Amino acid sequence: MGSQEVLGQAARLASSGLLLQVLFRLITFVLNAFILRFLSKEIVGIVNVRLTLLYSTTIFLAREAFRRACLSGGAQRDWSQTFNLLWLTVPLGVFWSLLLGWVWLHLLEVPDPNVVPHYGTGVVVFGLSAVVELLGEPFWVLAQTQMFVKLKVIAESLSVILKSVLTAFLVLWLPHWGLYIFSLAQLFYTALLVLCYVTYFTKLLGSSESTKQRALPVSRMTDLLPSITRSGAFVNWKEAKLTWSFFKQSFLKQILTEGERYIMTFLNVLNFGDQGVYDIVNNLGSLVARLIFQPIEESFYIFFAKVLERGKDATLQKQEDVAVAAAVLESLLKLALLAGLTITIFGFAYSQLALDIYGGAMLSSGSGPVLLRSYCLYVLLLAINGVTECFTFAAMSKEEVDRYNFTMLALSSSFLVLSYLLTQWCGSVGFILANCFNMGIRITQSLCFIHRYYRKSPHRPLAGLYLSPALLGAFVLSGGITGVSEVFLCCEQGWLARLAHVAVGAFCLGMTFGTAFLTETKLIHFVRTQLRVSRLADKTS
Repeated sequence: MGSQEVLGQAARLASSGLLLQVLFRLITFVLNAFILRFLSKEIVGIVNVRLTLLYSTTIFLAREAFRRACLSGGAQRDWSQTFNLLWLTVPLGVFWSLLLGWVWLHLLEVPDPNVVPHYGTGVVVFGLSAVVELLGEPFWVLAQTQMFVKLKVIAESLSVILKSVLTAFLVLWLPHWGLYIFSLAQLFYTALLVLCYVTYFTKLLGSSESTKQRALPVSRMTDLLPSITRSGAFVNWKEAKLTWSFFKQSFLKQILTEGERYIMTFLNVLNFGDQGVYDIVNNLGSLVARLIFQPIEESFYIFFAKVLERGKDATLQKQEDVAVAAAVLESLLKLALLAGLTITIFGFAYSQLALDIYGGAMLSSGSGPVLLRSYCLYVLLLAINGVTECFTFAAMSKEEVDRYNFTMLALSSSFLVLSYLLTQWCGSVGFILANCFNMGIRITQSLCFIHRYYRKSPHRPLAGLYLSPALLGAFVLSGGITGVSEVFLCCEQGWLARLAHVAVGAFCLGMTFGTAFLTETKLIHFVRTQLRVSRLADKTS
């Protein structure tokens, strides 16, 4: 498969995932806004911080390394060994679920049962839901390697929406159930997610006339189950060693990703109510990152992993592939920078209004607006880091991944210390500031790798981080106009003033996009080309 064909598939995966996720996330957004009006801050804090941290830690430690290692493998592999390796995530998940569940029940502060009832049941069920989700791991990896465009997005989004519908129904009609509601909804979500994948592949493998079925490395459902391979080795040891390297990295990355939740959970720097407000703002602030940046990062990680040979110098690889990868990386960096700057500039002036609409006075008063404004800056760094790391991890050799782990170790330690110190100084905003500092260090590491990778080649993909003076001026002017508009029109002047404030923002946004369209012609050409390829692929599939 040529680099252009792989690029077309990656673009199709990203664009289709983006459109579908926007639709499904909007539905979930409305449902969550409804649910918030019936919950206390303490319940939100326990569910969204304490129990979700148990679930995400178990999932991350059990599967992240396996996913990265198995997605990096070439087309010529023994898939039986890959599936055997992936099934090891289930017993690993059981181990982490039991260990972490014991910690959550016996070593951490237990909330007042009169305020947050049924905490023990919540811990058990959230741990069980993590193990259930791991049962679908072989199906997920197979779908990703075959670039099945809509399966992942539809399965995950449908599960999230139905989970939100079930939660809203139970919160409205059975509010006294407490954490039973969220435990049942979480288990329902993971079971439905796995069922979607199993149903899809059962139907696909049962259709002998399907072109997708003929392209699969398996012919029946039993091929995805653990089995003895022809070579006699249960797993591919090269993949297993790479998994161990990624596991050490994933352990550290989890601390960086969920560090503030670990600080809140283990050091009790915030009460459960403040944790709830912080988490809501954090989820709202990261909404765009999940909608736009995550699909792009996941899709183009697969592209870079397929086009480039891991650990091999750029001058020693097929130059056509190296050139395509450089052009794509430059355009992705430019796209991430523009999206991040747009969110940062306009987010400062519209944070309070967004929180008031989403959660009412519980969010728009107090520290909520300051938190969201700080998070807008963090989103800019998230956007750039997502692109740089998806290239870096796809191109690094195993030895380079191991060396990077030492940097991540130092980064993890500094993040924990910095988070604790900053929260003592400026409250929950300190978590976001610490995240910004560490994200900046990670971006620097990735940029240095990319610079070294292309140093001896004529390609300079880091040029994507430069903007024209006209576009920079448009951003600065928009920030000033919307800032003045917020002072005079938002948010205590009534709905007419709020609508006028929104109209000012829409005008400035249109002006900024128009300037970008006129000045960033290379990026516009890239986006148009990939959208055209995506539509053509949709018509022929």
